[in-house]
Amino acid sequence: MRSRYTAYVLGNLEHLWRTWDGRTRPDRVSPGDVRWTSLEIREVVDGGPDDDTGIVDFVARHDDGEHAERSEFTRRGGRWFYTKGAS
Repeated sequence: MRSRYTAYVLGNLEHLWRTWDGRTRPDRVSPGDVRWTSLEIREVVDGGPDDDTGIVDFVARHDDGEHAERSEFTRRGGRWFYTKGAS
């Protein structure tokens, strides 16, 4: 989660693309036009060494407000991928 937030901050489209589950990834990935200022992780469910799925509930703040989301992640081949999120 933190690496994806950093990728949004830096506009690193390659990292966003590579860490998004290919089954749910859109055709085009965009970091948006806001300046991100902070990330607060509110809850983590599963996502440990023995888990194949995990959930991260977070608030990412930017100059124009904030984005709150409960994100689902899936581990495949030993790597974590963003699957989907609900605001």
